[in-house]
Amino acid sequence: MASEESPPGEQVKRSSRRPQKKIGEVEDRTWAGHRALQAGRPQDALRCFKQALQAAVQLQDSRALRACSFNLGAAYVEAGRPGRGLDLLRRNRPGPKAERLPDLQFNTALAHNALGQYQEAVTHFQRAAQLYRSQGDGGSEGDACMELGRCCSRTQDWPQAVQSFLRAAESYKMASMLDSAAAALKEAGSHMVQSDLSNHDDISSVLTECLSLSSSIRDPSILGELYLSVGVAYCRIRCFQEAVSCLGRAVEPAAHRPPLLAKVLHNLGAALNAAGDFSSAVERHRLAARLYGSQGCRGDQARCFSNLAIACSHLGDDQEAAESFILALQGFRDTGDRLAEVQVCEHLAECYLRQKKLQKAVELYKQALSALSHCKEAEGVQDRLVERLTAALQLSLTATQRPRPHRPRPHLPQPHSSPGHQDVRKLDVARLAANQHLDEQRVESPGAKAEKSSGRQAAADPEGGVTPGRHLSEPPEELQQGELWLDRANPHTDSEASSPEQLESPPSCSVD
Repeated sequence: MASEESPPGEQVKRSSRRPQKKIGEVEDRTWAGHRALQAGRPQDALRCFKQALQAAVQLQDSRALRACSFNLGAAYVEAGRPGRGLDLLRRNRPGPKAERLPDLQFNTALAHNALGQYQEAVTHFQRAAQLYRSQGDGGSEGDACMELGRCCSRTQDWPQAVQSFLRAAESYKMASMLDSAAAALKEAGSHMVQSDLSNHDDISSVLTECLSLSSSIRDPSILGELYLSVGVAYCRIRCFQEAVSCLGRAVEPAAHRPPLLAKVLHNLGAALNAAGDFSSAVERHRLAARLYGSQGCRGDQARCFSNLAIACSHLGDDQEAAESFILALQGFRDTGDRLAEVQVCEHLAECYLRQKKLQKAVELYKQALSALSHCKEAEGVQDRLVERLTAALQLSLTATQRPRPHRPRPHLPQPHSSPGHQDVRKLDVARLAANQHLDEQRVESPGAKAEKSSGRQAAADPEGGVTPGRHLSEPPEELQQGELWLDRANPHTDSEASSPEQLESPPSCSVD
């Protein structure tokens, strides 16, 4: 405050310095808040923007006050308090004028989205995208379209989601943001597959364009995630060779991120199974299972053991196949995945039938039926399991009750026994061996009989072994050639502000 003895000119000068000081404080606190947001420190950003708002109130400058209120509202949304943020954003500039401000529309959409008010969020994202386009801001338009696509994905509006991601890719390309364009195309391709509304050629075209832009990505983690997502999408459209190639390219950029590497190897092994290259698949399954085990991911580890068992079975190693199925079964029981437990019990029973371990096969079919009783989606599965259990029981009964070949009472060796008695015993042993060979031919698993009669192998299921209503819908007369247990943490997609990728889901060939 100026002294009364000060010259009038000095009073004016000092009073004019106060607004300048406050303006500097507003700017300083605002920049500090933006830096905190970019560094992922939303609480620090809130403190800075509150200080900026307090300084703006003292300035009595309506323009500065609106800007500071807007920044604080956006920071509240970022900090996970969308209700408070939305209130500040609405008070920032009420009336029709607000509809012409793209940043306000965008942040209002984010607040509605965080509150689960998806329809309101869609409306504001669409307005923001259109306003950014009218200003020639392709990057911001792309950001708005990406958020719009994710919002539509949450409401399962697949066509709108795909259209939004494709529009985002075009906007990013116009802004020369090719790495962002590749990410948008990745999302578009994954959602096209998930929606089942696009044809094979359209999906393949989007995935090819996405890969053509991958060279613009410098971050190894982002590149690895992109190859993983595209590889899973190729699996879903049954382009297994393309999937193997794409997932193989993901290994190197994912090498220093064990969680991502585990997903890549998991899906690469599944794709190799589907392509029929079981020898190459085995080592990928083992590595992925080891990585998942070190991370405590029992469910994903169990899926890898199941894939390994299938590969070993096709390579003729029934012993390792059975051991791997047992490990998978333990993992699924630990995680409470009943549908997967049913499937593995059935496969393990088939494995025991081939090994002529009939009692173990019977017990596994019973366990499968017990696990199935806890599943809601069991249509058609119970009948098949009962039929197979009945067949296994009949085989077991036949094996235990069939008439034994007559065995002559063995003669005690006499000191002067003739060579003729030895010849008779040799002849009996030969006859017994022949009878045993015939018995082994009779005790044959239903799966083996089906293989001989059909002369073909079942097609691979690219959507994963534990997808409800999918992997259990058809009797697996023989272990499927490419039984996919694709990772669901990346279906897909990054739609939940991630990813991709639940292949988890649909495939684990993450996404999800």
